[in-house]
Amino acid sequence: MMEKEWEKLRFEMVERQLKRRGISDEHILDTFLKVPRHLFVEKEFLAEAYYDYPLGIGYGQTISQPYMVALMTQELHLDKENCVLEIGTGSGYQTAILADLVASVYTIERILPLLNKAKDRLTKLGYNNIYYACKDGNDGWDEDIQFDAILIAAATNSIPKQLFQQLKIGGKMILPLGSNLFQRLTLIEKKEKRYEIKPLCGCRFVPLISRGFTNEE
Repeated sequence: MMEKEWEKLRFEMVERQLKRRGISDEHILDTFLKVPRHLFVEKEFLAEAYYDYPLGIGYGQTISQPYMVALMTQELHLDKENCVLEIGTGSGYQTAILADLVASVYTIERILPLLNKAKDRLTKLGYNNIYYACKDGNDGWDEDIQFDAILIAAATNSIPKQLFQQLKIGGKMILPLGSNLFQRLTLIEKKEKRYEIKPLCGCRFVPLISRGFTNEE
């Protein structure tokens, strides 16, 4: 397929899947027009790269539907100066969207072949503000960094403690909270001595091995 045809599919994705469902941040919409999603899917799903559903990327993992990627990104209210932690690199598509919007992205993936493939894609596309680690996402980043936002692209039934500790006061975390079968996409804002929770919508993600705490603790 010619590049102009891919551009047309990205335009249709933005118009039909994102704008019509409330994604209004112009920076995010421009980024979705720019990032070549078809380069982040497996060859057998190439014709479905811009469809409105998740696709398998191997190892029991998926690339999320475009709308879910856009919604999670928009709810974080990011700016160019932000430092963001992503848990679950997966294909690297969400990583690319974030890296186009903020100063730096720290991304963790526990499956090394997925991380290596994502890193190769992102490097070839020219991203130089992304830092990679292969480890348990519950542990967060090894260095003493406080993040403006944390995006968790895997389901957990509780808020991961160590990740929450790495979030700045006033920072936001977005994640799917719930069981392996059904979760609710949830936005958490960290306050000085508490946190606020905003449920957004139902969703379904692959599971994160959780070692967290619930809102009642």
